[in-house]
Amino acid sequence: MSLQELKVLVMERVYLDEQPFIDQMDSQEKVIALGYFDGVHLGHQKVIQTAVSIAKEKGLEAAVMTFHPHPSVVLRPDYKREHELTPSLIKAELIEKLGVHTLFFVKFDLTLSQLSPQNFVDQYLIKLHAKHVVAGYDFTFGRKAAGNMNNIGEFSRSMFSYTMVPKVELFGAKVSTTHIRSLIEKGAVEEAAKLLGRPYETTGIVVHGDKRGRTLGFPTANVDENEAFVIPENGVYAVQLIVDGQPLDGVCSIGLRPTFYDKNEAKKTVEVYVLDFQGDLYGKKVGIYWHKRLRPELKFSSAEELVVQMEKDKTETREFFLLERNTNS
Repeated sequence: MSLQELKVLVMERVYLDEQPFIDQMDSQEKVIALGYFDGVHLGHQKVIQTAVSIAKEKGLEAAVMTFHPHPSVVLRPDYKREHELTPSLIKAELIEKLGVHTLFFVKFDLTLSQLSPQNFVDQYLIKLHAKHVVAGYDFTFGRKAAGNMNNIGEFSRSMFSYTMVPKVELFGAKVSTTHIRSLIEKGAVEEAAKLLGRPYETTGIVVHGDKRGRTLGFPTANVDENEAFVIPENGVYAVQLIVDGQPLDGVCSIGLRPTFYDKNEAKKTVEVYVLDFQGDLYGKKVGIYWHKRLRPELKFSSAEELVVQMEKDKTETREFFLLERNTNS
């Protein structure tokens, strides 16, 4: 079956106080992949692809069950994860591309956190007609994380079989959301892309800025994030701005613009200069693919000195994307 033939359905979020909604689900038997999947990185992809493959073998529907918000919001409010690699919409788009039929978002709240492993299995997996369950080796469920992929068979009531996906490693280390977040926060977007299997992406709306870039000969798109993303470290990056689905090569400056503003008064901005582009982007929702960090944010003694450096950044960005295309051709 081709991807074009797959019925891809993104479900509405399922809340615990809407159990009748679950009861009214179709009776289609499913292979369900379980996880939070922030980043949908190579390890997550392995879990989901395993579920899709097994579903095809068994002639069943492939489904993913994920949760929102992150469990830390409920279980560890002092250390909650407020920013994500892939907010819900991007997560859904990435999972769909893997050939999944149905995506379940389950609201993670105190009630869910207190369910016993057996009640979680009964109220979700069995009610949703799971015939096979797939998750990573470190997935846990139920109160105090008492359920895991080593003992899930004890709670299955012989209603489904299961597959535990082992740890996925790259460059001798576990591929994990925590590690990828750390890389992005340090600006190491090239390394993060290798673990994600694609460039890191953020989205936002192009808004009006102070138009200083225009006066310097480098008109920029000022991108205001519309989701709580993990944002790379301040600096200058080779990026692609995704406009109406089309990737446009560009140079992105993220930071406080110290050449012009005192750090105590400055507002952090994300500005993209698009190479060889003329047009109006204001008000558009755009994406940014973060490819390579060119340099840290610097304070220059004059606007003229900054322009000289920006010309160098532009040249380095052109060379980077030319090399990328030649390497991949």
